[in-house]
Amino acid sequence: YIPGRWTSVAQKLIKHYKLKSGSKILDVGCGKGFFLKDLLNYERSFKVYGVDISKYAIKNAHPDVKKNIYYSNCKKLKWRTNYFDLVISLGVLHNLDLLNLEKSIREINRVSKKSYVMVESFKTDKELFNLQCWALTCQSFFSTEEWKYIFKNNFYKGDYEFIFF
Repeated sequence: YIPGRWTSVAQKLIKHYKLKSGSKILDVGCGKGFFLKDLLNYERSFKVYGVDISKYAIKNAHPDVKKNIYYSNCKKLKWRTNYFDLVISLGVLHNLDLLNLEKSIREINRVSKKSYVMVESFKTDKELFNLQCWALTCQSFFSTEEWKYIFKNNFYKGDYEFIFF
């Protein structure tokens, strides 16, 4: 854990989504929960939760957030509809095959009032090659237009952003 590494991202999301004291936030694919920890550093009253499929990451999660990190693949989340003020997923969804990706998008929609996902994508053959070399666990190599099609066909209501390599 590097204190403050995610602070600027956390501050931007807090401001953009108008999060306030007591807001509930879920990080899909949270790893060891370092982003969640930086959210708490900024506002201790946030209710932060995370899900991940890495038992190692959960076992070694930051102690301040570990109790709220759960093993889950996001195909079926345990929370009720619209439970979270914000659900985020940063650079994770590309690791899912198309069927599980679509299920996960629908679950993010279901449990969130607002959501933000960042996904890896490509616009050129060179960016696709770079993505294939970098993202060794990637199962979904989609262009930006293909991602938009997937979001639209799964009625994704949140915000999204692409990163390129």
